Amino acid sequence: MNKALHQLGEYALLMRKSITIPDRWSMFFKQLIKEIYKLGVDSLWIVIIISVFIGSVIAIQISLNIDSPLIPRFTIGYMTREIILLEFSSSIMCLILAGKVGSNIASEIGTMRVTEQVDAMEIMGVNSANYMILPKIVGLMMFIPVLVIFSMFTGILGGVAASSLIDGMSLTDFEYGLQYWYVPFYVWYSIIKSVIYAFIIASISSYFGYYVKGGALEVGKASTNAVVTSSVMILLADVILTQLLLT
Repeated sequence: MNKALHQLGEYALLMRKSITIPDRWSMFFKQLIKEIYKLGVDSLWIVIIISVFIGSVIAIQISLNIDSPLIPRFTIGYMTREIILLEFSSSIMCLILAGKVGSNIASEIGTMRVTEQVDAMEIMGVNSANYMILPKIVGLMMFIPVLVIFSMFTGILGGVAASSLIDGMSLTDFEYGLQYWYVPFYVWYSIIKSVIYAFIIASISSYFGYYVKGGALEVGKASTNAVVTSSVMILLADVILTQLLLT
């Protein structure tokens, strides 16, 4: 318990140190563009691939579990859309990104810590936390909604493609299901959640990397702790945000 409270205090102090006005805006924007490309654009391919296959699998599994003739076939398209919009493209996708992006952030900052690059910045009077962490947080929070929109689009495309493989399912029925009882707020709901998740991933991963002590082995442990903690906090935030936004 004492260790958890200590880590929470360290995390709060680090965020206070990180989220300040940059000393040099030109350097901040340069780092921001770099982080958006490294953390966001480089993750686009994995988001598209996973979304297409998961969208297809969702549609196929729903069709296999609908045996009653009383349930209309367009329900497959409707349920596929709801699952992708409400949970997959935001929560599940961010859990996947926590593994890819979170470990990248923790290992990068952790390596800089153990090689004493962070100490060198502090000696030169540079706010190392602000310089390294703030661009990562802002960049990920800016680009995560783009990844979520791509995930929604490609996931539904995967379902459309799978509808041709489903017996007794026509593309017209699937498209009708996609349009049936559509709630536009669900898109914004996913985007709002993803922005919160982006902050969780970037800030927690930066914390574990920033306070690494030791060598390469400790950097690996920090990356693992960052992914596990970020995933748990994303699931907790999912419960809270769902309660706040949908009830």
